[in-house]
Formats: sequence, structure tokens, C-alpha cells
Amino acid sequence: MHDVIVVGGGPVGLYTALLLRQAGLDAVVLERRTDRSSHSRAIGIHPPALRALEAGGIADELRERGVLIRDGVARSAGRHVGTISFSTLPGAETYVLAVPQATTEEILERRLEEEFPGTLRRGVAVLSARDAGDHVLASTRGQGGDAVLRARLLVAADGARSSIRDGAGIRAPSRRYPDCYVMGDFKDGTDDGDDAVLYLETGGIVESFPLPGGIRRWVVRVGCPVQRPTAEDLTSLIHERTGVDVDPGTNSMLSAFDVQSRLAERFVAGRTILVGDAAHEVSPIGGQGMNLGWLDAVRLVPIITASIRDKQGVAARLAVYEKERRAQAALARRKAHINMALGRPLPAAFMRPRNAILAALIRNDAVHAGVARAFTMQ
Repeated sequence: MHDVIVVGGGPVGLYTALLLRQAGLDAVVLERRTDRSSHSRAIGIHPPALRALEAGGIADELRERGVLIRDGVARSAGRHVGTISFSTLPGAETYVLAVPQATTEEILERRLEEEFPGTLRRGVAVLSARDAGDHVLASTRGQGGDAVLRARLLVAADGARSSIRDGAGIRAPSRRYPDCYVMGDFKDGTDDGDDAVLYLETGGIVESFPLPGGIRRWVVRVGCPVQRPTAEDLTSLIHERTGVDVDPGTNSMLSAFDVQSRLAERFVAGRTILVGDAAHEVSPIGGQGMNLGWLDAVRLVPIITASIRDKQGVAARLAVYEKERRAQAALARRKAHINMALGRPLPAAFMRPRNAILAALIRNDAVHAGVARAFTMQ
């Protein structure tokens, strides 16, 4: 019998398993995908999460392979609105680290395999999980056929549409937002260097983030879901709103998404514990989802370790975990809501005075510091 089964081999599941194994526990990760995705979705690692990743010993390699964003620049109608500098942040991490999710997962998977071979099992789907009182039974299907695995605890890191969460009877009502986006990665032809840039335009926000290898990610708010985005359409939108020319022929990733959020009513049900998007889905705008999941893991693993070793006070510890992490997820959801609201279309007659107010606020040292902390989950 395993100590812990982790369902889901994304960045949160992999890091949870790494911490569990480093704590001396017998943990296994079950991932239905046979191969790691090369799609670069989440890219921003905020200072609290980077400090959390220090515990697993992977933060240095992430820094080496990422871009340190030290300033966020706001522009509108070709004019500079303001700059948020992260130099005012507390601690040593006075930046947001930009790393493609594919790179992050590659580092995590390699580290897990080097230190604890065989922990990650790809091509294994969990069909159902049942709480048997003093252990959990997970029915699985893989290349070797069907099997039933036993563990003392099960951690669900299987994403926003978590079948483990649903099977445990945990409700997670969803909330939809009137916000849709198209994003793509292109060769960086701007002079913005390592700055993130937000274009506050009447047609809706355009966001621009540097990535390693001379790549820049562009995210454009659109009025309705885009079923088949094209690089040409996206670059045309970018030029129309910002005046920036982006070469569609250099496109390396393209995606479209609408936004919803959900917050599980419980994070713990018997011997099943939720982490990451299975517990709390927040808007990708603001880049908080993956970071929240890592912070879940760092908070949860010591509780699991203590519970398995001394078997005392487990329920009380998990109750505190649930209360704290639900509160943090609710806060992140509120911040994401504000971020999206600021990026919605606004007539020029309202946009100009609003931007003037934002510029004045940014020049205030106290407000500037508060905004920098809010953008970096501090």
C-alpha cells in the first residue's frame, strides 16, 4: 500500500509528489496522458510560489531558464500611462519569473525521475476512487490492463474538471465571465526587452510578456469565443489596437479561451484532498492558478507527513489547510475579477480620465507598492 496516490501529472501534481518523496513517503503519480504537453500555457511564477519551489530544489534551474520581469508598463493610445516596478517587493525575488509551462513540467518530471525513479506513471487513468475507511482504493486502467491501487491518502491534482472531486461528492459551482481571449507566442520584434506591457485600449486590453529565446506572448481580449484562431487574425488585432507589428510567420503557439472560475465547497473529503485547479479554478488573466497550486502543495505535504507518522490531530490540521487555502483562492479570484474588469472595452471618453486616475495612483509610492504586491500575490 502506498502512502499517497497523486492523481494528475501536471505542474502541481508533479511538485506535490516531489515534496512527498523528499519527505520520505511512498507516493506515486498517476497521469492518463502518455506524453507531456509541449503547449506553453501558464508562464508566470510569482515570488511566493518561487520561494515555495525552493523547498523542492528546482527554483534555481527555473531562474536560469526563465526571464525575470522586473517592470510592468501600461500604455494607452500610444502614450505611457505608468510603470509598476517590482523593485519595491519584499524579499529577494523582486520580479515575476516567466517560464513556459512545458519547460516547468520538464524540469519537475526530470527531477522526480532522477531522485525517485518510477514515481510518475504515464498512461494510467484513474477510473474511480473509493474511501475504504482506513485507506483509499483507486481503480485504474493503463497499458498493463486494469488494476486497483491502495493508499492511505489520495491527492487530486487532476484539474478544473476533476473526476476525483466529482466522485468524492464535492460541489464546485462554476462562474462564467463575459471575457474571451486569444493568445499566441511570436518572435519578439519590440524594444520592450524584459518588460511586461499592458495596452489599455478602447477595444479591450492587449497584454505582452517576454519569454525565453526571444519570444513574446501576446494576449488579446475579444468579444466572443474564437473557435479557430489564426496567427494572421491575432496579429491583425494586435496592430489594430496597439500599432505594433507582429510577424504571424513566427508564431509558435496559438490558443483561444473564455473564462470561468470555480471554488470547491470543500478541499477535503475523508481521505481525498484537492489541490490546484481541482480545488480552485481562477482566470488565467493574472497568472495565479499554477502558483496557487504550488502553495497548496507546500502547505499540505507537512500535514500529510505528520499525519502518516504520528496519526494525531490529522482532522484539525486538514481543517486549517482547507480554511486557509480556500481563503487564498477566494482572494485570487477577486483579484482576477478586477484584472479582467480593467481590461474590458471602454469608450474613449471614459478611458482617458480613467487612465489619468490610474497614472496618478501609480505615482503614489504607497499605492505603487500595494499594486506591485497585488500583481505578485503578496
